[in-house]
Amino acid sequence: MIGLISATAAGAAARDRLAAAWPERTRVYDGPVADAVRTAFGECDRLVCFLATGAVVRLVAPLLDDKRTDPGVVCVDEGGRFAVSLVGGHGGGANELARAVGEVLGAEPVVTTATDAVGLAGLDTLGLPVEGDVAGVSRALLDGEPVALRAEVAWPLPPLPVTAEGAYGIRVTDRAVEPAGGEVVLRPPSLVVGVGASRGAPVDEVLGLVEDALREAGLSAASVAELATVDAKAEEPGIVGAAERLGVPLVTYAADALAGVEVPNPSAAPLAAVGTPSVAEAAALVRGGELLVPKRKSAAVPAMATCAVVRRPGRGRLAVVGLGPGARDLVTPRARAELRRASVLVGLDQYVDQIRDLLRPGTRVLESGLGAEEERARTAVEEARRGYAVALIGSGDAGVYAMASPALAEASDDIDVVGVPGVTAALAAGAILGAPLGHDHVSISLSDLHTPWEVIERRVRAAAEADLVVTFYNPRSRGRDWQLPKALAILAEHREPSTPVGVVRNASRADESSRLSTLAALDPATVDMMTVVTVGNTATRKIAGRMVTPRGYRWQEDPATRRSPADSSRAAVSGTSASETPASETPEENL
Repeated sequence: MIGLISATAAGAAARDRLAAAWPERTRVYDGPVADAVRTAFGECDRLVCFLATGAVVRLVAPLLDDKRTDPGVVCVDEGGRFAVSLVGGHGGGANELARAVGEVLGAEPVVTTATDAVGLAGLDTLGLPVEGDVAGVSRALLDGEPVALRAEVAWPLPPLPVTAEGAYGIRVTDRAVEPAGGEVVLRPPSLVVGVGASRGAPVDEVLGLVEDALREAGLSAASVAELATVDAKAEEPGIVGAAERLGVPLVTYAADALAGVEVPNPSAAPLAAVGTPSVAEAAALVRGGELLVPKRKSAAVPAMATCAVVRRPGRGRLAVVGLGPGARDLVTPRARAELRRASVLVGLDQYVDQIRDLLRPGTRVLESGLGAEEERARTAVEEARRGYAVALIGSGDAGVYAMASPALAEASDDIDVVGVPGVTAALAAGAILGAPLGHDHVSISLSDLHTPWEVIERRVRAAAEADLVVTFYNPRSRGRDWQLPKALAILAEHREPSTPVGVVRNASRADESSRLSTLAALDPATVDMMTVVTVGNTATRKIAGRMVTPRGYRWQEDPATRRSPADSSRAAVSGTSASETPASETPEENL
């Protein structure tokens, strides 16, 4: 919960805007400010104070105890110009909160945490348990000193400017080791503990067995990702209680799924009891991994619990990111976040140059030139399979004539894949032209480098016969100068010569240009590969210099009977029958 405190009318107005935007996440604290801050500090995870920074410093100073447990505090000035991360930037989430508050209120987030200020990923913000000299290693990273990464377990970390050797180190391990001097240990959630238990097994027996197994194998409980068992034991109190006390989820599997897992120590007893010859080992191994601790029983007599421990390899992560048509402000926040998360970036060199300044220090960049799409796709998938967090970039939307298709054709289910949508060239061009895509439309690439012209022509003809608005990608190049005239001729068989045609070159970029023409007047020689050509349907019109395709409301069919949505609403209020009103009365309704 986020506590909101204000002292003035201006502060209250901004406070109420935030409360309205986040109704389920915020709580307003009224009354004397000092009392409100004190109460909110004890009850909330984070605070937003619409007060002077100095005042908040004096109010929260006596309340501070430990940066690992104190709530994060953000200050917003009376004018709503700045959202200052004051206390708990990392541990308390104040840095993230300042940015979120800034987005809602239009305020500039002010973050002074050293790693955030220079774009480094904070070692205590990676989502992994961390031990050791966090401050010392972070300072070494900031100062450019060599920091060695020792990854005993492959895990998709964000970019870090690390080296093979160094006086300082970052160790990624699920082993129960103590950090050395000048070292940080990161604990990835790589261990799965399979458990089985007789009915009524005490929680202390189950938990003690798991802890003993981890300790004797030299493994850290902080790296346990989950407890796993058979469905029949999903509500067994001893297993449920052990998961709760370890602070990990309990995952269950059907008996027939576990029965199909090959294990070293099957038994007739669980087969008779729950329908699978193995519970502990099979539940730990069902999703693959390395068996570190074979099935063992608890020390009680009779033993009522069994467990086994498996190390699952870290799954690499491939984010296929659309960068939009070129303008920086059309790169989505989600795309920016994925670029900062990726430790490896793969992309066309000119696209890499567009966003290089958005990358964190330490990002490994693998760039190549035009014509190497399949190579880039393979490279991105291979890097993800090696356990890295990878971003594969493309212009527009990466799933539209871009990198998502070849990448997903290469990828299997051994990596995680995330798609990040982007603004397509068709959408960017449409916004410049007016509203040419207001009704059904289709995009067709005229490049026959990978698609036979016979197939392209069949698609163009189908779109023409269906009266769809058509956006042509890759319309014309030096080596392909006849395809666009041919496509336009096919459309002309079904549309009037006066049909509007919009031409946009370098949509959203500094040298953007656009013009409206007609199907009869457009000169294909004025079009190149940086151009998007949009041909209207039989309803598309030029209105006030803009290209508009109506959505097809009934009141638009006959100018003599046109009524606005407001007219229709008034008619309904006055008693007009439903049969006399349009089927769709508001722009928000879909056909």
